[in-house]
Amino acid sequence: MRGTSEQEQRIVSVSAAPYDGHPLHTTLESLARIGATHVEPAFIVGYTEPFDETAFLPSAIMDTRRALSDAGIACHTVSSHIDLGLPDAVEIFTGRLAFAADIGGRIICTNAAARAHEAAFLRNIEIILRRAEGFDVVVALENPGDGSDNLFNIAADGLDLVRRFASPWLKLNYDAANTASHRPALPDFASDAIKALPESAHAHIKDLIRDGTGWHFTAIGRGTIGCDRILAALEDYPTLPISIELPARLHRDADARPVRDNTPVPLAAIERDLATSLQAVTSMIEQRR
Repeated sequence: MRGTSEQEQRIVSVSAAPYDGHPLHTTLESLARIGATHVEPAFIVGYTEPFDETAFLPSAIMDTRRALSDAGIACHTVSSHIDLGLPDAVEIFTGRLAFAADIGGRIICTNAAARAHEAAFLRNIEIILRRAEGFDVVVALENPGDGSDNLFNIAADGLDLVRRFASPWLKLNYDAANTASHRPALPDFASDAIKALPESAHAHIKDLIRDGTGWHFTAIGRGTIGCDRILAALEDYPTLPISIELPARLHRDADARPVRDNTPVPLAAIERDLATSLQAVTSMIEQRR
């Protein structure tokens, strides 16, 4: 198994989510300009441009590998969220596992399942984990942000899930900014994220500000999540990979539903906020060494 024990230092990826609407080669060239070394491709319904399973075919894999090589950017983690309790989840997720593995990914982030799909999730996940082992890719369950009832709503739920299976191929990818809109009554989102770390393979670092219209994502350190506290807690997990996620084209309305702007965010604005975020995260990590 390829794992984080092989890493000599923490990998910091940058999610491709803010580049929603921009071509892949433009995204990767932009990330290289701001000093990023790793990208986290994002395939999330409602977060990004519509896509179908052709995005994960061998031809798409070849195009992605070529673009990564040309830009000098590596891939360690892929976000590809589906409900793993759906009838076709095994078939769909197998294709996405193959895609992640073939572009260098070691971790794939996904949702668990709606609580109503629990029985199917428990059947499906057994097959998915066997296939994950075959691809040498860890499945990292991520908490959602839409306010629905999921098998993984807060840290305690996620911990129970992964400990139930006790598999090295099933871990967590906690996102505290998701919790802010998903369970806004929770008193401390950063503390809940820290609780998830013992069973995490990866963590999203994402910040936001809430106002009367909903939740708006912002550069790391400018929001209210407490990313500095999460990064401080990562001192006890020195090789745990993280990703800066800033879905710049998206906000969540007062009911936590994702709302995408009609047009892509200009590259200059994306690069400004991502460079600020990357610098903030790097500084916070360096301060703990």
